[in-house]
Amino acid sequence: MTEKLTTRALSRATLHRQFLLDRVDRPAEDVVEHLVGMQAQEPFSPYYGLWSRIRSFQPDELGSLLLDRRVVRASLHRATIHLVTAADHGRFEPLLRPFLHRRFASSPFGFVLDGLDVNEFTGTATALLEEPRTRREIGDLLGARWPDRDTNALGYAGSFLVPTVQVTPRAVWGRSGAAKWTTAARWLADAGPAASPEEFVRRYLAAFGPASVKDVQTWAGMSRLMPVVEAMDLRVFTDERGRTLYDLPDAPRPDPDTPAPARFLPEFDNVLLGHDDRTRVISDEDYRRGIIIGGKPTLLVDGFVHGTWKIADDGLDIDVFRPLTRAQKADVEAEGARLLQFAGVTGGVRL
Repeated sequence: MTEKLTTRALSRATLHRQFLLDRVDRPAEDVVEHLVGMQAQEPFSPYYGLWSRIRSFQPDELGSLLLDRRVVRASLHRATIHLVTAADHGRFEPLLRPFLHRRFASSPFGFVLDGLDVNEFTGTATALLEEPRTRREIGDLLGARWPDRDTNALGYAGSFLVPTVQVTPRAVWGRSGAAKWTTAARWLADAGPAASPEEFVRRYLAAFGPASVKDVQTWAGMSRLMPVVEAMDLRVFTDERGRTLYDLPDAPRPDPDTPAPARFLPEFDNVLLGHDDRTRVISDEDYRRGIIIGGKPTLLVDGFVHGTWKIADDGLDIDVFRPLTRAQKADVEAEGARLLQFAGVTGGVRL
């Protein structure tokens, strides 16, 4: 008989693999790799995501990794900007490229390619992107070659249809810079062999499992992974909704009663977007508040989204959805004080 996992059991398993039950003493580069990338369209959100996962994490560690080109920001999973290690970009970008092309074709900018020779277009864009450029600059330069086309759409096409990455100082803590793109081949060292779909799924389960095939597909933005998953040597479970879940045979699954401390997550954190069924971290009722899609930073209490937060000039403002117990309030306030210290903000925690 297939073992059933409760929502709470899934919560604890995923939080453990996301390093949100206990912070770890590991280098930031290792954690980014373990997480198979971190959602990063907000340039500084990964700093807060890593702070919530790594004991004694300091922003300069990630800033140095970006400047040294050991981690990089690029459009990957779900066609959104992710922070990944340079090695993982080489492994996964070729696997995701067909999806990125399909996603662009169905986007509001896809019309710009109608009637164009795509090979000629990508060749021209690749040559232009040997020098880092903003999307506006890309569009204007491509518009000189195709003057009858919308330059804004051309800029998006150039950055999506060519394997590109964002360059520093964008997203370096304490610095600022326009979002400029260049080719991955120019910015990064020679990539090794591309990953197989099986490796991609295995890496996902190590950081997000147990999970359904639809969970994997939603996270990656890929489709037709059922044959891949079913051919792998995985454990099979069911959840409280009757869905079939898969997991690595020896993956840790903590006791469902394992305490989960308060955690402050940045907007669009991995754990909030890594599944099709997100009830292991946020209830259906709270998901309907629109805070995840709206990109609000979230507060976890007892392993589940319990509110939102915002750092102001004079402290931390927290909006909770339901009353906290005395112990929960003390835990949230203590973690909030540590968050303010990390952010370099003087002030109090306001609940």
